[in-house]
Amino acid sequence: MAKLRVFISSTYYDLKHIRSYVSSFITKMGYEATLSEKGKIAYDPSMPLDQSCYKDAESTDILVLIIGGRYGSATSETDSSRITSDFYQRYESVTRKEFETANSHDIPTYILVEKSVMSEYETFKKNRINTTIDYAHVDSVNIFNFLDDILNRGKNNPLFQFEQPQEIENWLKSQWSGYFRTLLENKSQNKQLNSLSKQVGELSSINNSLQRYLEEVIQRVGGDSAHDIIEKEHQNISNDKLFRKLMDQSLFSSLVEDYDVKFEDAKNCFSDNDSLEGLVHDLSILSDEFDEEDLMKHWRGNEEILDDINIIREFLSKPKLLRTDTLVG
Repeated sequence: MAKLRVFISSTYYDLKHIRSYVSSFITKMGYEATLSEKGKIAYDPSMPLDQSCYKDAESTDILVLIIGGRYGSATSETDSSRITSDFYQRYESVTRKEFETANSHDIPTYILVEKSVMSEYETFKKNRINTTIDYAHVDSVNIFNFLDDILNRGKNNPLFQFEQPQEIENWLKSQWSGYFRTLLENKSQNKQLNSLSKQVGELSSINNSLQRYLEEVIQRVGGDSAHDIIEKEHQNISNDKLFRKLMDQSLFSSLVEDYDVKFEDAKNCFSDNDSLEGLVHDLSILSDEFDEEDLMKHWRGNEEILDDINIIREFLSKPKLLRTDTLVG
């Protein structure tokens, strides 16, 4: 019988002792540990080395991601000539791509984060736009962005903070035992789930019918105001959906929750400004914590921020800001 394969993903030099400990633990459990330095990955000479790692990550049974203070090497798809030592420069690392590859294939994933890194992440969350802070345990803002991405995922993102390797062993034992038990329970519940799925479909159909019925009732008894009542309710539903979409974006929610910018004011800033300069100017007016010059410099130097802005503008039915217009200077 083939052994269960566990892929260990992390930077190497700063975490090699942790990688070795976790590998030994996995082997003692009777599983197969896959690490790049142990020659367990089948490299294809026709493709870059990191591409072979991603291929292995998508075919493994379990992925264990370990995050320390180093972000790691850029992927082969990245233009390495553009990468500098700037703390705030954004790029995708091999480790992050391994995680995203496994996660996109629904590989069960377990995330281990050094406590010192997690502590600085908490500081970063309260100072996202402040570029004057020196972080002692982290070498790139990309680690914080990576943690943002992990924690914002709706599933498959259990995270554990550790100081000693022994803590990792105990946590993984508990997690895998619970997962195995869940699989057994799910097997016996498949018939019930199929039945529930049918009932949910019926409820959805009933809900749509009820909405149409209520609208007909309002039209009959509401007289001339019936149309306005129905339109107002539709608008309330639409506004609620927009609120949830915008607050799911970390760039937008940080303005509201961390910098006390009112929701409507933040929404209007992203909606009314067709340039990065105008957006930054209006935000600096809304909060004394923003220095317009520093904020402009930081946002111009980070291409992913433009992507975040354009996602928000898409929700607001506004055209995208062009990268060539906003990132020059």
